[in-house]
Amino acid sequence: MADSITVEVVYPLREKQEIFSLRLPEGATLAQAIESSGILLKYPEIDLLKNKVGVFSKLSKPDTPLKDRDRVEIYRPLIADPKEVRKQRAAEGKTMKKGVGEVGGEK
Repeated sequence: MADSITVEVVYPLREKQEIFSLRLPEGATLAQAIESSGILLKYPEIDLLKNKVGVFSKLSKPDTPLKDRDRVEIYRPLIADPKEVRKQRAAEGKTMKKGVGEVGGEK
């Protein structure tokens, strides 16, 4: 292709990352890259209405135009809410600190 770009489409799985490299016409969008990669056929669980997408870890809209060597990423939903995990760790840490202080005070 005369005026083309090379991009990667990446989908992370638990055990590995699926990476598709492809050439597209200049001006292609994020959605066109995902569709052209064939990843939606290989992983039918991907729902572009639910899964967030981005370019180099920056959330982007499907109509975002791509540049040469961009890395298109399809994000899986989080298993746990990070805020809740931090709250749980903080609560456990406070309990542990109280216990450590009591034991640490005795010599």
